[in-house]
Amino acid sequence: MPELPLILREREIYCVGIKGTGMTALVEILTSRGAKVRGSDVADTFYTDAILRSLGVSVYQGFSQDNLQLPIDFVIYSAAYDSNTHPELVKARELEIPMLPYNQALGQLSAHQDSSGIAGVHGKTTTTAMTGVLVMALGLEGTVLTGSGVANFDGRSVLTQGNDFFVAETCEYRRHFLSFHPQRIILTSVEPDHQDYFTQPGDIDLAFLEYGQRLPEGGALIYCYDDPGARNVAQKLATIRPDLRFLPYGFLSPSGYRITHYTTGQGIQRFTLEVPGEPRATQTQEYTFILRVPGKHNVLNAAAALALILTIVADRSVSLPTDRALLPTLARGLEGFRGTNRRSEIIGEAAGVLVLDDYGHHPRAIRTTLEGFRNFYPGRRLVVSFMSHTYSRTSALLDEFAQSFGPADLVIHHNIYASAREAPISGITGQALAEQTRRYHPQVAFFPEPLDSVSPIFEMLKPGDLFVTMGAGDNWKLGRHILRLLQEKDGQ
Repeated sequence: MPELPLILREREIYCVGIKGTGMTALVEILTSRGAKVRGSDVADTFYTDAILRSLGVSVYQGFSQDNLQLPIDFVIYSAAYDSNTHPELVKARELEIPMLPYNQALGQLSAHQDSSGIAGVHGKTTTTAMTGVLVMALGLEGTVLTGSGVANFDGRSVLTQGNDFFVAETCEYRRHFLSFHPQRIILTSVEPDHQDYFTQPGDIDLAFLEYGQRLPEGGALIYCYDDPGARNVAQKLATIRPDLRFLPYGFLSPSGYRITHYTTGQGIQRFTLEVPGEPRATQTQEYTFILRVPGKHNVLNAAAALALILTIVADRSVSLPTDRALLPTLARGLEGFRGTNRRSEIIGEAAGVLVLDDYGHHPRAIRTTLEGFRNFYPGRRLVVSFMSHTYSRTSALLDEFAQSFGPADLVIHHNIYASAREAPISGITGQALAEQTRRYHPQVAFFPEPLDSVSPIFEMLKPGDLFVTMGAGDNWKLGRHILRLLQEKDGQ
């Protein structure tokens, strides 16, 4: 595997699939370190187009071997493209240009500095974004990379404040996170997912266990004690690697970062976090924090982010300005967290209807997110449009999906959002999921295509409703269309 140079200034780097969220974030890091970057992608417009323009990065619309104009020192490419068949990657190989997939490039960046990886089936994007907000609050000279645009980062998915340390969201799919070199890992949750790759029971647990073993001696595993899967991986890792530090967090945590005195309602979540003292100290500190985003799961994410930042500050003996008391400064930063794209994202409100969008695409994430909405927005009727993602996940978890919509008042299903990496499975359809959901829920509707349901859903909505588009498909477009109709109705 070729290696990215440690010094990137004036290096010419070409990125295939440059408009992807992760790739654009990587481009921001590369350009901040002096690299000259250009690349290619499909002609469709994405929110990342504006970011790339602001960086002065040239983007070819469409793929062609003619795009690869020398000099090029390195090619980095999205994992969505096959290096054996993609025309530009085939050409790069002919020209003997070193090539790296995105996850390997990210991993090599992590190897050159103090790095922390944030992993888990649920919660890793929001936890990473919260970590970035805390880095901003303290004015630390670090870089934080997330898997989605972050409101506090001006809609970008990376925060670049310096190179003292690196924090990145790391993905379990196809074990991509095994390219990363962490000194610390946050483990938010572990349970079956990505059934097209993790086909056997326990496969995904082994992947997370393998990731934990990449920690160096004295490295830290910050894990959610409330999550049975994360707790199980931590316990197994402790028997293999007693040299590591194990820092639990959660409502049920017996030590470490324990959440207490939790309340929610009327747009605020408030909780107290117990913060351990020095390693040999018995006392703990307690401090109260406020979140203005919904969901008890986000309190867990916040506790994880706080634990990581406090560990980084302690490990690196960071000296803070005298006017920045540590915990009060972190509390102010956390209260100002405004969320990320597609994670409890407020799209808008008109005619008395609040429209939100959320990426939740796994049964447990769906239930916990909807419960959070129910508690955070009391008194609102909860109407949910859901588009399941991948046939394999829907097939493996069909009944779990059907039971996960309990907090909703009305559930609307659509066709399954197919993945290019798998074929349809007989009998596994959006309509089949709707029929299964009716076994557990009294109000279920099915509209095959999301945009074909704009008018009937608009007619269903009433003032005071909360309308949520949910899933990893493209039904997020539905919320935008309905909001425009609501705004017209409201005379906006």
